[in-house]
Amino acid sequence: MNIDSVELKNNHIGMSFARIPAGSFLMGSNESEDSLRKDFPQYDSARLSAFDDESPLHKVIISKPFLMGRYPVTVGQFELFLVNSGYMPESIRDGTGGYGFNPLDVNTKTINDEVFEGRNSRYAWDKTGFTQEDDFPVVNITWNDANAMAGWLSEKEGKRYRLPTEAEWEYACRARTSSRYFTGDNPSSLFSHAKVFDLDTARIWSQWQQYALDHYSHYEFAAPVGRFLPNPFGLYDMIGNVWEWCSDWYAENYYQESPTIDPQGPKDGEAKVRRGGSWHTWPLYCRSSFRNVNTPDSRYILQGMRLVLEE
Repeated sequence: MNIDSVELKNNHIGMSFARIPAGSFLMGSNESEDSLRKDFPQYDSARLSAFDDESPLHKVIISKPFLMGRYPVTVGQFELFLVNSGYMPESIRDGTGGYGFNPLDVNTKTINDEVFEGRNSRYAWDKTGFTQEDDFPVVNITWNDANAMAGWLSEKEGKRYRLPTEAEWEYACRARTSSRYFTGDNPSSLFSHAKVFDLDTARIWSQWQQYALDHYSHYEFAAPVGRFLPNPFGLYDMIGNVWEWCSDWYAENYYQESPTIDPQGPKDGEAKVRRGGSWHTWPLYCRSSFRNVNTPDSRYILQGMRLVLEE
């Protein structure tokens, strides 16, 4: 698909959507530890063999086209939602706050420690410890916050907004590709397309430099949305920048029983799926097939959202 031919639509708060066509793809991954080791030699065996939930590789049919946000929801758009709806984000409503960057304790953390400070009431969607402007992706957003924004937009416009299913997300991210990333198999193919844990971010977290993408993006933290090249469906930041909530409950073995047509995820569970990686995520964990989870009330400095608009 030529990006110039992507069908676009804007809503009343300036969110831009691209039309994703119906189609089918192979979801998940059947890569072995040896296969991954070729491009990720710095990782130990435990990390390279920890992806059972990505298998089996299986055919999925997305039966209807849908509109997907071209960018993660931004700080400015989320603020418009709050001002016009009166909604109070969970991090503020429950008084426990979110997570944030505290430069004073970065150097004392080890690879097994919590990367950021929190929960703490000093942090929320608009207070992260690093610079965020209106065009940055909003973070510290719970799954419930994301659904509240989708519900408000649906009521205002008389159309259905929602989070993408996990299958829709991977289908849209791959954009008719079958490689590890929509850019190819090699992590270096991400240079122009994604803000992940790179040499700029490693200046702050030098203890993990061996896992950094060998590239300077000129952003130590999150980047404004749309600063990198889009995928073939015209979607920006599908890899890196912020993790994105999906609608599905998570189950490790779900792919073994998933329906072929429009899978919706398990009926219940304890955690929700999030996809795509972030500006602080190592490239191994930004592959199109990688699955990650958080409880619905989780809020984190790396966690954002992207919405779907049904046609």
